[in-house]
Amino acid sequence: SLLRGELKEERDKHGPYIRRFNAMNISMHIVIITTFLLLALTGLPLKFHYMPWAQTLIAMLGGIDFARVIHRLAAIGTFGYMAFHVGNVFIRWFVRKEKGMFWGPNSMTPQPKDVADFFGNLRYFLYLGERPQGDRWTYFEKFDYLAVFWGVFMIGLSGLFLWMPGFFTQFLPGWTLNAAHVIHSDEALLATGFIFFFHFFHTHLRPESFPMDLVVFLGKMPLERFKTERALEYERAVESGELEKLMVDAPSRRQIRDAYIFGSIYLVIGIILAVFIVWALLSH
Repeated sequence: SLLRGELKEERDKHGPYIRRFNAMNISMHIVIITTFLLLALTGLPLKFHYMPWAQTLIAMLGGIDFARVIHRLAAIGTFGYMAFHVGNVFIRWFVRKEKGMFWGPNSMTPQPKDVADFFGNLRYFLYLGERPQGDRWTYFEKFDYLAVFWGVFMIGLSGLFLWMPGFFTQFLPGWTLNAAHVIHSDEALLATGFIFFFHFFHTHLRPESFPMDLVVFLGKMPLERFKTERALEYERAVESGELEKLMVDAPSRRQIRDAYIFGSIYLVIGIILAVFIVWALLSH
């Protein structure tokens, strides 16, 4: 990074900004990270119950019974935001007839460019080529998105089996509960590990956004950063004449401060849980 000068990049905090996310997107992300951290805080101590930190954490949460209530309330919230999102996608696609929902630069569907960008980034990391030009979504952002879809389905369904065993065993054999326990436990560990190690790194610890990327909290980003990170989207907005419509005022100092405070709380909790996970895996 130092050789390429990323850390020397001048960031204009008061210049023109570009609207990237609307209020619904911001609210959805807040719900996701809140429910996710609550699930992790109440679920990881059960998986690693033999660790001292697990017992302390459960005690801080009010005991195992209260932790179980929190876990299930967060699970309901998770099912809620997923149902809302799927419904919103269906309305935009089927009712409003929006184009490009499942293919093109605005789609979260992995495409050939994502494969090319992945290998292009590998060459860039090894100083063998230029960084691929970014578009509306990068391949690692799409990976994040699909990981949430997969995680909610697998972890959520297996969690329902464990929540309501009497109902499911009315028409399914008893061994499905054992399978659900393994799936729920291991998939949850995979999900938390992915978020705390992969998502945190490529979102907040990159030189361009360190120590924290505030875009998803503010809903906007500096125009100069937009040009650099989303060059293809920027060019398309200029050619179509849409760029002016995307221009917004810079966030106030209070908005930036509040975003840092809010984001730091979640980031610190996630990093602490990541340390606990590594500690438990190395101790077992």
